[in-house]
Amino acid sequence: MAEWSWVAYTVLEVFIAVACCLGNLLVVCAVCIGIRDSLREPTFCFLVSLAVADFLVGVAAVPLAVLLDGWVSVTPDLCLLLSCVVLVLTQASVLSLLAIAVDRYLRLHTPLRYKALATQRRTWMALSACWTLSCLLGFTPLFGWHNYSSLASDSTNTSSSSSVISPPCTFLSVISLPFMVYFNFLGCVMAPLLVMTLLYTRIFWSLQGRLKESCPQAQASLLREKRLACSLALVLILFAGCWIPLHLMNCLLLFQGPQAVTRGTLYTGILLSHANSAVNPVVYACRIPKIQQAYSQIWRRFIVRLNCCHGDKQVCRSTTGSRANHTEMCGSGGKTLTKDHSHFRSSMFEV
Repeated sequence: MAEWSWVAYTVLEVFIAVACCLGNLLVVCAVCIGIRDSLREPTFCFLVSLAVADFLVGVAAVPLAVLLDGWVSVTPDLCLLLSCVVLVLTQASVLSLLAIAVDRYLRLHTPLRYKALATQRRTWMALSACWTLSCLLGFTPLFGWHNYSSLASDSTNTSSSSSVISPPCTFLSVISLPFMVYFNFLGCVMAPLLVMTLLYTRIFWSLQGRLKESCPQAQASLLREKRLACSLALVLILFAGCWIPLHLMNCLLLFQGPQAVTRGTLYTGILLSHANSAVNPVVYACRIPKIQQAYSQIWRRFIVRLNCCHGDKQVCRSTTGSRANHTEMCGSGGKTLTKDHSHFRSSMFEV
C-alpha cells in the first residue's frame, strides 16, 4: 500500500475513533442522565451496553487496528492478546443487539408477563452474561486456536541472529483464518444475526396483524411500538452491512489465498466495520424521540452553564427563577405531578 494511502487510512481511522468516543459517550450520558428512570427499562440498558461497546471500539479497537498492521514488534503471546480484544468488542455488540431483539419480542408477545420477566435484576444479569460470553468467545484463540506460523518463523530467524527484536505484529499472523470464518463469522456473527432477523420478522408480522384488528386507540400505541422496532432493526441492518463485507473478505482469503483481496480493499472493509460504531449514535438521535429529547436537554444545560461561566447573570437568574417556579408548582400540585409521573413511567418507550 502506498504511503499516501496509508496516511489517508490512518487519518480516517482517527476521525472514526473520535466520532465513536464522542457520539457514544453522549448516548450514555443521554440515557443515564437525560432520561428519567431509563436504566429500569431493559431496552435502554441494552442500548447503553451497545454504546459502551462502540465507545470501546473508538478507544481500543481502532488504535489497535492501526498498530496491529506491522507497526509494532511484540511477542506472539502479546500480539494474540491484543488481537483478541477486537474480537471481544465485536462480540459484545452482537450480543447486545441480540438482547435488544429478544427484549422487544418478549414485550410484544408476553405483555402480561413482561414486567415480571424483565425485572431490573434479570436485566443486569443478562448484561453480565452478554459481556462474559463475549470475553469467552473473543479470547478463544488464547486457548489454542491461533496461528503462530508466520511469527514463529520470524522469531526463529530473529533468535538465530544477535538481535532480540520481536517480529512485527499483524492481526492475521496470530488469528487463523479458519477460526475467523468458521467460528467467528458463521458461529458468532451469522447465527445471532439470523436469530435476530427471525425475531424482527415475527415482530413486524405480529404488529401488522394487530394494527388491522385493533381499535384506533390501540393503534396509536402499536404504531409507536412499530416505529421503535424499525429503529432498532435499522441498527441491526447497519451492523450487518458494515461487518459482513469484511468477513466475506476473510472467506476469500481462506479459500482463494492472499491474492484474492487487495490491501486497499481490506483496509476499506476495516474502515467500514469501524464506522458502524460511529453511525449508531446518529441513528439514535434521528429515530428515537426519547433520546432526541435527552440530547436537547443536555445541550440546553451546556449552553446555560457556558453562559453562566461567561458572566451572563441574566440567563442564570432566569434559569434559577424557572427552577423555583417549577418547584413551587410541584409543591402545590402533588396529585397532578404524581399522575403525570405515573403516565410518564407507563409511556417511557412510546416513540
